[in-house]
Amino acid sequence: QVHLVESGGGLVQAGGSLTLSCAASGRAFSRYDMGWFRQAPGSEREFVAGIRASDGATVYGDSVKGRFTISRDNANNTVYLQMNILKPEDTAVYRCAARLKGLQSLTIGRLYNYWGQGTQVTVSS
Repeated sequence: QVHLVESGGGLVQAGGSLTLSCAASGRAFSRYDMGWFRQAPGSEREFVAGIRASDGATVYGDSVKGRFTISRDNANNTVYLQMNILKPEDTAVYRCAARLKGLQSLTIGRLYNYWGQGTQVTVSS
């Protein structure tokens, strides 16, 4: 069982930056692939970024490539999402997710077993 808690959301002006954190409780965090997803009101859930447990390989959604960076600190059971050059369309609830490491795509939400409650990110124009 893994319990995930996100933090770091807030209100920021367009062009600004935020760093989200996702703290995981439970054992063997290093064995879990981690992902960030977001959902805006009236929209479907969107994949943002993912990072593999096995080799730290990362993948990003097209809308955030070059602006967002996912990283993990296995010693502190935490995954981060550094968000730069934020745009109003980045406004959403951001949730982190975890699953035991595997070979499946990181971009598919239904393949994750554990989810945090989410943190709100609002980007003003």
